[in-house]
Amino acid sequence: MIPSYDPHDSEYGLKLLEDLTTNAYEVQQKVLEEILAKNAQTEYLKSFLNGHYDKKLFKQKVPVVNYEDVKPFIERIANGEPSEIISAQPITELLTSSGTSGGQPKMMPSTAEDLERKTFFYNLLVPVMNKYVDGLDQGKGMYLLFIKPEISTPSGLVARPVLTSYYKSSNFRNRPFNRYNVYTSPDETILCSDSKQSMYCQLLCGLVQRDQVLRVGAVFASAFLRAIKFLEDHWKELCSNIRSGQVSDWITEESCRNAVSLILGKPRSDLADLVEHEFATKSWEGIIKKLWPRTKYIEVIVTGSMAQYIPTLEFYSGGLSLISTMYASSECYFGINFKPLSKPHDVAYTLLPNMAYFEFLPVERNHEDVVLCNGVSDQNCALKEDETEKLETVDLVDVKLGHYYELVVTTFTGLYRYRVGDILMVTGFHNNAPQFRFMHRKNVVLSIDTDKTNEEDLLNAVTQAKLLLEPLGFLLIEYTSYADTSSIPGHYVLFWELKVKGNNDLEELIHPSIMEQCCSTVEESLDSVYRRCRRKDHSIGPLEIRIVKHGTFDALMDFAVDEGSSVNQYKTPRCIKSEKAIKILDSRVVGRYFSKTTPFWEPFRMETK
Repeated sequence: MIPSYDPHDSEYGLKLLEDLTTNAYEVQQKVLEEILAKNAQTEYLKSFLNGHYDKKLFKQKVPVVNYEDVKPFIERIANGEPSEIISAQPITELLTSSGTSGGQPKMMPSTAEDLERKTFFYNLLVPVMNKYVDGLDQGKGMYLLFIKPEISTPSGLVARPVLTSYYKSSNFRNRPFNRYNVYTSPDETILCSDSKQSMYCQLLCGLVQRDQVLRVGAVFASAFLRAIKFLEDHWKELCSNIRSGQVSDWITEESCRNAVSLILGKPRSDLADLVEHEFATKSWEGIIKKLWPRTKYIEVIVTGSMAQYIPTLEFYSGGLSLISTMYASSECYFGINFKPLSKPHDVAYTLLPNMAYFEFLPVERNHEDVVLCNGVSDQNCALKEDETEKLETVDLVDVKLGHYYELVVTTFTGLYRYRVGDILMVTGFHNNAPQFRFMHRKNVVLSIDTDKTNEEDLLNAVTQAKLLLEPLGFLLIEYTSYADTSSIPGHYVLFWELKVKGNNDLEELIHPSIMEQCCSTVEESLDSVYRRCRRKDHSIGPLEIRIVKHGTFDALMDFAVDEGSSVNQYKTPRCIKSEKAIKILDSRVVGRYFSKTTPFWEPFRMETK
């Protein structure tokens, strides 16, 4: 199901996409047939189908599952049992998800063939962009790409994020030359394990080659904005390196240093003066276009929780288009944005029917609590699901325009009828393949970078922190939260309304050190992805707790009721996005406290069971 394709042949690439989307039903049937035929004898499928691979029987007998259902099978493979538990093809590595289970990253199976499928997918992005933007073969892309830490497993299989897997693969490192995909960053800088050295070197290379840069970007909007913050902190040193032709001494990763030195070459005082002049301006509005004047667009994911960064990106962009090209996860690569120049809020992805077998669980829009809820939503808002014993799914070609669905995938790598947890809305069709707008992750309430904190995680963390207050006579009577991205990096903000036993003044009694400990306790209680973002990636700032006056949450409820919520059904949302609601809370703040410590984190290591 991986067609041979020359990425230089844009015309054929577009024809291939037309064929796939026109024959979406037939392709989907072939995908399911191939997956079942290859894997019918695996322990997992055999337990439901008894060695048969009838497609109708598959839907009748194989259950729709979540991660907790398949976790024992994946952990057995991680502990050294054979791949045939779930996959006829050898599992070559495990891909860690940004979602967590028991506080640790979820692990998804992957195979060698799956790398080929991802490479095919990436190559198809090229003809789509060429259709809308001319001349992309006349320069380079300054893409800021990074690797993350790996996890060791008893089986010897490495577990790592999907992008780290791809960048370290021979498919990426030994990729054939493609004039449409030439990067300013040498591979050595991308593969540098020190994220600070990697960022510095990639930005230095991008500045030195500024006249060749036609597009800039990172995977997520948050990472690109982190790069701008890095420029704010290091631009004088970068200019000094360009002026002297020498890389700073603290860049000690040898292969990285050597690769950058070759690009830096001789001293370039004229170039240093030029970029220094742009950096030294009072306002950095439009700085991207000023530093890289030939840039045609910024390529970053700005859908889902990343939409919160759109205003900041627009400030720095100088009017450049913000482009989200693809929709993918650790489980599978899903779809492509066929209209890349569309506005961020209009982005829709067309699922490629040969990437996996897709099914959809219908979900219903609930209009009650939508006013105060984050776009990345909690269980109380936006969506409710008909919980029945047998979950009835809809096939890819049978989804309905304007309806909402939770995505379910059966992959080539050993996941069968697996609930991804993404909520999508059908916005249209390209030929016979539906196009979806990514709405949010199911149950996620807070997200700054790759972290995804759900309502239960937040409750558990707050519960641990409030134990520090109760012996002192304070009771936490209500709380909510939001992701504050007004500064870089963004950080979690919790609003707490406290009650004091007796009639004493709250402001006089509460000691800053106690509240700072509460902030630290919340952080220590959050999952490993959050703690990694805080400690290693520095992509999330210190958590903040804002204490609000008595009666604040009553005012919040009054606001929600005024906006149309039902008094009888109102529940305090555990996350908020409404600017009006945040203003109501902020106007009643009597104390602000930040975590003074960085939470503990180390790469997860599986113990043999």
